[in-house]
Amino acid sequence: MTRLSSFSLLAPLGLAATLVVAGQAHAFVPAGDDIVYQVGDEAFEGYLASAQGESQGTVLIVHDWDGLDDYERRRADMLAEQGYDAFAVDLYGQGNRPQEVEKKRTETARLYEDRDRMRTLTLGGLAEARARGAAEEAVVMGYCFGGAVVLELARSGDAEAIQGYATFHGGLSTPEGQSWDDDTPPILIAHGGADGSISMDDVATLSQELEAAGVTYEIEVYSGAPHAFTVFGGDRYQERADEKSWAAFLELLDETL
Repeated sequence: MTRLSSFSLLAPLGLAATLVVAGQAHAFVPAGDDIVYQVGDEAFEGYLASAQGESQGTVLIVHDWDGLDDYERRRADMLAEQGYDAFAVDLYGQGNRPQEVEKKRTETARLYEDRDRMRTLTLGGLAEARARGAAEEAVVMGYCFGGAVVLELARSGDAEAIQGYATFHGGLSTPEGQSWDDDTPPILIAHGGADGSISMDDVATLSQELEAAGVTYEIEVYSGAPHAFTVFGGDRYQERADEKSWAAFLELLDETL
């Protein structure tokens, strides 16, 4: 692993056991609730897992290109066990969970081409979580496509009471005309060294942009980890990279919330 650090992230005790339980092959039974909500005149279906015990803050989870499914629900439940309110936002719409690759490309392209909509729907999910009792102070995280959404929101500065951002094997490019502000909350970027979709050149470019803007960030690169290295049960899953990136994320939460 190569680590480029602006703040220290240390693995908490008990992480390995948490991930082993989460990654077991038995049927996943969600502990939280599916939540139907409105953004404008459209219906969406997110997932809320409330903190066990007193809440330490909120984590907003942005799904990958599959749309919200049991992967995000499982991560939300894991965070609730750690004492955080977790809300997995839906950016596709209620009942819209594409199965074919071309359909997934269509759904993500729709949002990449309409950044205003991307931000509006993400903020709509955050507002819904807070309206249902989730803590005001929040960290926003996402996977793959969701990671690109996280960085879009971070650059915009549109979200209030955000203490940090995190992206896991996510898109890293900055659209033309956008830039970074020096008051952007800390960002964690977890990247696989063997990612065939997002290159190390993309990682380096983002690092240069963040350095130039004076943004606090940490980039962790995990050797041999391919794209989607955190996806339980997937053929690209790498346990070592998943455990290390999750530990880094929990430490970010501990430092910022």
